[in-house]
Amino acid sequence: MNVSNRMDHLDVLRVKLEILRREHRDLDAAIEAMQETGHLDALRLQRMKKQKLALKDRIAMIEDQITPDIIA
Repeated sequence: MNVSNRMDHLDVLRVKLEILRREHRDLDAAIEAMQETGHLDALRLQRMKKQKLALKDRIAMIEDQITPDIIA
């Protein structure tokens, strides 16, 4: 594998990671705002929380790809 290709792949992963983190923060803010205003749509809130968890899983997966395991 070419070193430049590897770096390109890591750069793409870093960009994806930042996008997913931003989406996660936005969802968190939306959930918090919904709870503070008292406009609770239980189904919508449940879907947003589920989506937030899915984003967290995708973030963890990409972080694992970027940071290799170190065997001590």
